[in-house]
Amino acid sequence: MSYVTTIAELEALYTPAPVAASTVKVAHAMTQHYRRLIEASPFAALATVGPEGIDCSPRGDQPGFVRVHDDTTLMMPDRRGNNRIDSLRNIVRDPRCAFLFLLPGSGTTFRANGRARLSIDPDLLESFAVDGKPPRSVIVMTIDELYFQCARAIVRSELWNPARHIDPATLPTPGAMLAGMSDNTVGGAAYDQAWPERARQTMW
Repeated sequence: MSYVTTIAELEALYTPAPVAASTVKVAHAMTQHYRRLIEASPFAALATVGPEGIDCSPRGDQPGFVRVHDDTTLMMPDRRGNNRIDSLRNIVRDPRCAFLFLLPGSGTTFRANGRARLSIDPDLLESFAVDGKPPRSVIVMTIDELYFQCARAIVRSELWNPARHIDPATLPTPGAMLAGMSDNTVGGAAYDQAWPERARQTMW
């Protein structure tokens, strides 16, 4: 198997050089159009890095759940989850992070790269409360760069095409995967049956 080992090899492989549309879209502070994309998105992947390696975590909420605090600051509430805190642990040790926003029905995706800290300011937490339940922390990103991504990945994958949606019944359930990883000591059918109600009660 052959590998690319130098930047010169890489650049020679990917010619011609990027056109203007691939470069002028990069902003280092919020724009009117980019704000609209963030405020319309109900889902973002959060990428972080730490001594053990990289991590990418799905984050979702009502559209606009990532707040544009000002032209150089984004805020993402950390809603209830499994308390693994992989992403948060990484941010405490290495501030570099990125958000990749998806917009259901749109081919455009949006990227924000920057450096983050975790805020536990009581007033800030309360401002993100849902049903009277604030997040435990808020990821506060200082923006380094912002840009949208063209639609090729969404078009190729047909991500929003209902005809291409996978029947969940054809996939292993979380309970089955847990049981398989734990010699049936964790998970199983009971886990799957209890999950919808457990999720409802612990959503926020």
